[in-house]
Amino acid sequence: MSIALFRIAALLCFLAVALGAFGAHSLKQILETHGMLDVWNKAVLYHFIHALALLVLALFGAVNRSAWWLLLAGIFVFSGSLYVMALTNIRWLGAVTPIGGLCFLAGWACLIIAPRS
Repeated sequence: MSIALFRIAALLCFLAVALGAFGAHSLKQILETHGMLDVWNKAVLYHFIHALALLVLALFGAVNRSAWWLLLAGIFVFSGSLYVMALTNIRWLGAVTPIGGLCFLAGWACLIIAPRS
């Protein structure tokens, strides 16, 4: 187990919970004004699911390192673009979001084809 990767994954889980609560309470008015509450919630959902996957992968060591980094990139690009879009109402950021989705898909594909040890 890589303790550094485990801690990064745990931090991302913490941030997913914090951002979910922040969006539901402190940012709710802004997000509703922009019509972006569902976008924020989707960002949090994908962020949290993939942060939990990173936590599990960190427990298995270097075998799944490529998948780990691809899922991390997916969180930053997919969820990150949605977070920024929801806060700023800059809609063209939605064009960046699918790149993060491709990172998620590539990470899961790495796990499908990874040798078992």
